[in-house]
Amino acid sequence: MIAEQRGSFVGPQLHRRAAGLVRRAALVAAVGALLFLTGCSAEQQHEWHNFAMPDPATTEADHIFSLWHWAWVAALITGAIVWGLIFWSVWRYHRRDDDEVPIQTRYNLPLEIFYTIAPIVMVVVFFYWTVNVQNVVLEDTEQDHTVNVVGQQWSWTFNYTDEEATGGEGTNVYTSGTGSQIPTLVLPVDETVQFNLYSPDVIHSFGIPGFLMKMDVVPGRFNHYQVTPDTIGEYRGKCYELCGVYHSRMLFNVRVVSAEDYDAYLQDLQEQGFESETPVLGNGQAYTQAGLDEEGSAE
Repeated sequence: MIAEQRGSFVGPQLHRRAAGLVRRAALVAAVGALLFLTGCSAEQQHEWHNFAMPDPATTEADHIFSLWHWAWVAALITGAIVWGLIFWSVWRYHRRDDDEVPIQTRYNLPLEIFYTIAPIVMVVVFFYWTVNVQNVVLEDTEQDHTVNVVGQQWSWTFNYTDEEATGGEGTNVYTSGTGSQIPTLVLPVDETVQFNLYSPDVIHSFGIPGFLMKMDVVPGRFNHYQVTPDTIGEYRGKCYELCGVYHSRMLFNVRVVSAEDYDAYLQDLQEQGFESETPVLGNGQAYTQAGLDEEGSAE
């Protein structure tokens, strides 16, 4: 009798104490989250707002950014519903008495049908919008400029082909990096540029985080995509494919400038002698490009 009375007395005390601990933990978590968010810098708050995605710097990137943003919104809503149902079930159906046995439900056919169909509908919707954005981003339009991009171990070469500023059709000026010199890709603002991607050695991947786009550079295969930069500024590019021991050196800078500055840059390359009859497509080393002599100028 004493043990039974003591057990019936201790049981409710433990339940109340556990409930108090849960409430305190929830309060601490809420206060901690509030302090964390208010203590973030402007840059960190911007990252939270963009879901860790850079600001889109091209018209094509706007579509990719929207897909990323709304996919996160959908995921957060789904997560909130799932976690809400979990916590509601924990609260609603928790054992209120040591002698109570909760109702045992073996199956619920309508609920199981819903749990099966709802994820399928979500996957179909995500697939539709992903394909839609992919088609928009990869659609070939009439480009204003063509840049033949070569990814080679361990740097990049950028060929500016058929530019009016350097003589029109049949001309090519270029800039090439080395393992110790990071090249710069210069692009005009509000004009469509097509990147033609080549590799003389292994698979690379050409990408600019600010453009929210990358594509593999595969030996023997012609890949290409177009961008229309809409924001003047400086960006960073890199190889996204592990291409060998010095993969980390495959960096390049990007400058989006006005049309006048773009023409002036190409003319400066031409005056320095970085000109060839055809695009320089490279080989194993950036400083021994096919079409270059030992001094690094065009043959």
